[in-house]
Amino acid sequence: MQLAKREKYFIALAVIFIVFAVVIQFAVLPFFEKRERYKSNVTVKQNELQQMLALRQEYLLLQKGSDTLSQRLAGRPKKFTLFSFLEKAAGDAGIKENIKSMKPSASTGKGPFKESLVEMKLERITLGQMVGYLKLIESPDKLVGIKRISIQSNKKETQFLDAILQVLTFTE
Repeated sequence: MQLAKREKYFIALAVIFIVFAVVIQFAVLPFFEKRERYKSNVTVKQNELQQMLALRQEYLLLQKGSDTLSQRLAGRPKKFTLFSFLEKAAGDAGIKENIKSMKPSASTGKGPFKESLVEMKLERITLGQMVGYLKLIESPDKLVGIKRISIQSNKKETQFLDAILQVLTFTE
């Protein structure tokens, strides 16, 4: 088949265009797509690294706080018990006879520190006695605090209060 020069020129241009389109479709475009994917992966990994660094900082702060907690626990008397501490404080506050019950509960918690809890029921105490007692037992030095408190007026004598306290401390 004999083709004119002009037809050969158009066929050559068409072949060059097709080859160029194939090269762009199967070589250049996938290269740019992978490049963009890698860029987005790098951004994601950088964000994950920032999160990991922030978590590391938080961990170091918590570990430092844990060391402080260990030091404070070591500063307590060796035979410290929450039950006896609360009983002595009740005697100091003058409400020992108002204690209806004291129930210690088993230590709970994960990690190096366990929670020790005592639930107290107090009856017929005045507001002043309650405040005085709370001042005595809320002790950052001995790591003793109130976890939960429920106060209501006494059903028989409304000038007095009844209270249920859950007092918490930590042990090793």
